[in-house]
Amino acid sequence: MSDLILQGSVVAQANVNIALIKYWGKAPERGVWEQNLPAVPSLSLTLDGLQTETRVRFAPEAADDRVVLDGVTLEGGALERCRPILERVRELADLAAPFHVESTNRVPTAAGLASSASGAAALAAASSRCAGLTLSLEELSALARLGSGSACRSVFPAWSAWEGAHARPIAGPEHWDVALVVAVIDAGPKSVGSRDAMNRTARTSPLYAGWVGSARADFEAGLRAVEARDLHALSIAMERSTLRMHASAMGADPPILYWKPASLSVVEVVRELSTRGVPCGWTMDAGPNVKVLCEGSSADEVREALAGIEGVTEVIVCGPGPGLQVAVEREAS
Repeated sequence: MSDLILQGSVVAQANVNIALIKYWGKAPERGVWEQNLPAVPSLSLTLDGLQTETRVRFAPEAADDRVVLDGVTLEGGALERCRPILERVRELADLAAPFHVESTNRVPTAAGLASSASGAAALAAASSRCAGLTLSLEELSALARLGSGSACRSVFPAWSAWEGAHARPIAGPEHWDVALVVAVIDAGPKSVGSRDAMNRTARTSPLYAGWVGSARADFEAGLRAVEARDLHALSIAMERSTLRMHASAMGADPPILYWKPASLSVVEVVRELSTRGVPCGWTMDAGPNVKVLCEGSSADEVREALAGIEGVTEVIVCGPGPGLQVAVEREAS
């Protein structure tokens, strides 16, 4: 245990992570704190420049937790997605007081750019430290998972893998000079949230079993490629994982389709770049925005190519990013 922060607050910053080998589908829950366990293993890259900053303090004067995201007080389902983290922290610390939480997303919210991952990771880090808990990164990863499955990977810098109760680090930012170039096609909320989409896919898609059965081979191929810094091999595994994930979602009833015309246009441009000798590969999450992985030296060329595509509203270039950063802000006496 560390000091309980009764006078002041704790601020945590977590960066988004993008799954290159996809997480899509949840394992059966066996207990109240075992939610959001993955049905398939995943491999991700934490990014610099896209993060959530969250400030947490105790609010003993309040009747309930209050969570404010980008100036808006969360209610209903949005608040309930935060609740498992806060309840688990109170249980571990043997406390009862409500929390006051203020978060700022420096990334479009609910647009398939993993803002829920950075948000839940920052919330887990800030609330646990405020409650006087000293948790390992693995324990913080498992705590963050309760709010958003993919949040367990945002605890770690750069490359991480997830196939159980928590994620694990694979390699740091210095391991490989790569860039992830994000083609933003729609920064608004996606048509179907990731959690609902996963559940619908698992429940109704005849393609879901095939997706689960094939996922480990892509995961292991991705791990080997990262270890060897082999962008060509990683691109093959990454694109195959992406297509199979989206195929399983399209097979749901009713179908889940995140693609837009500009999404396909980006994929075609990436293929053209590859044939011209620019090593790169693409991936998409639950949303229309396309992420392109390339060598750091090719980032400007890829960015310029994507910026010229009709329907692409913004292009963001990110490198491998840091893990959690936490600081205590004590009130002056």
